[in-house]
Amino acid sequence: MECYTIDDFKQVPKIDTHAHINTGEKTMIDEARDNNFRLMVMAVDVVPEYPPMEEQVRVLLKHHLEDPDILAFSTAFTLEDWDEPDWSDRVIEKIKMDFNNGSIGIKIWKNIGMDKIDKNGKLISLEDPKFDPVFHFIKEQDKVLLSHAGEPKNCWLPLEQMTVNSDRDYFSKNPKFHMYNYPELPSYEDQMNARDNMLERNRGLTFIGAHLASLEWSVDEVSAFLDKFPDASVDLAERICHLQVQSLKDKTKVRDFLIKYQDRILYGTDFQQLEGTDPSELRKYMNKVWMSDWKYFNTNEMMSVPQLNSEFQGLQLPKIVVDKIYHLNAEKIFPNAWRISNIAG
Repeated sequence: MECYTIDDFKQVPKIDTHAHINTGEKTMIDEARDNNFRLMVMAVDVVPEYPPMEEQVRVLLKHHLEDPDILAFSTAFTLEDWDEPDWSDRVIEKIKMDFNNGSIGIKIWKNIGMDKIDKNGKLISLEDPKFDPVFHFIKEQDKVLLSHAGEPKNCWLPLEQMTVNSDRDYFSKNPKFHMYNYPELPSYEDQMNARDNMLERNRGLTFIGAHLASLEWSVDEVSAFLDKFPDASVDLAERICHLQVQSLKDKTKVRDFLIKYQDRILYGTDFQQLEGTDPSELRKYMNKVWMSDWKYFNTNEMMSVPQLNSEFQGLQLPKIVVDKIYHLNAEKIFPNAWRISNIAG
């Protein structure tokens, strides 16, 4: 079995399929180029943490036009004027323009199902048929729907029972999304069922479940999801630590999962750069995460990460599996998204 080593990191082409840039600064783009990475950068309906949607798309389009070998982008829509009868038509017109300008997909976020309400005070769900014309249009255009539906299962647990330190830290700082505090709101299972019911109605839609499709706690659950929806893939952004938790109990099971579904898994980090982000600190953080993930997937060394309190062993995956997860699958799902002639390696 041929495997990569730590020293192979810069030589292997790689794509980070889950990142966010909301500034004209090019720190992430430059760091990607220096490390033989390409980026898929997403607009997302996160208010007020991110700029208005028009500004997000403007910034991403500018970066794409200036660095097409490194950066491809996906657009998003908002739920503004949701209660208007022509909401779907307006959204389709908006994303049609974004597709014409080079967007390769659409990102939807957890605010659908967890935060946004209609005029009657009811949470807007992914099951709502008002979304179906939009998703049909995305399918018709051979574009990709990227979805952050729900949250990690830890979100419905008390802080002290969460399985990784990063979730404990996030939900302690973002209590409005800590569903353990809101038992009257839809459950974890409700969120997953809404997403799956939407996919049942939109068979044939190319779909990426961000963050291991919010099934990060169990590779068996991710396997069942991928078996049920053959047009779906999942990305690993901010959920590799959950694989590492499972590695502590059964490394072979996690490794076998990645090998079996090697054609359906995409590498991603969820890196973000906002106005005011310190470039030096961002570069250091990106390298730290990239190298830690590379070590986990490519070596059998014992290692540790901030998200876990115990050491675990790397998976030492075969080269072909790493190549698929790190770039071949993304290139297949997003053909011609990047002009790769300027990529070193």
